[in-house]
Amino acid sequence: MKIINSITFILSFALICFSLLSFADVVSLRGHNPLDEEAKIPTLKRWQHDREPIARNYLQQPPIIPHKIHRYTIDRRSNKCLTCHSWRSYKESGATKISLTHFRDRDGNELSSVAPRRYFCTQCHVPQVEAPPLIENQFTPVDSLTQE
Repeated sequence: MKIINSITFILSFALICFSLLSFADVVSLRGHNPLDEEAKIPTLKRWQHDREPIARNYLQQPPIIPHKIHRYTIDRRSNKCLTCHSWRSYKESGATKISLTHFRDRDGNELSSVAPRRYFCTQCHVPQVEAPPLIENQFTPVDSLTQE
C-alpha cells in the first residue's frame, strides 16, 4: 500500500511540474505586467446603441442585452430590468418578456415571482460593446441557430 501511495505521489508531482512548464508561454489579457507594477489603462469602449435583440450563438445561451444598462440598479430591494421586462409591463415597454424558466426555484417548483437565483440578471445577461475580439478565434455559431 505504501508503494502505491508513493507512486501516486510521484506521478501527481510530475504531472504538476509538467503542467506548470506547459503554461509558461501563456500570456494573460493584462500582458506581461508583473502584478506589483501598474498596468496600462485600457481604452474605454462604446456601448452599442439600443437595437433589436441580438442573435444567439449556441443553445441555452442567455440573451445578450441589446441596450445600455449603465446605472441600472440591481440589488436585493430593486431590479431595474424588471421595470420593462416583467410580465406586467413588457407589452407597454416593447421589451422582451422574462422567461418562464426564471420563475422556477432550484428544485423545479413554480414561483409567483422571479426566483432568487435568477433575480440578478447580469450574472448571465451582458450588454455588448463595440470592440474587436480580445483574442482571435475560429468560433462559428451552432448550425441550428444560423439563419438560412
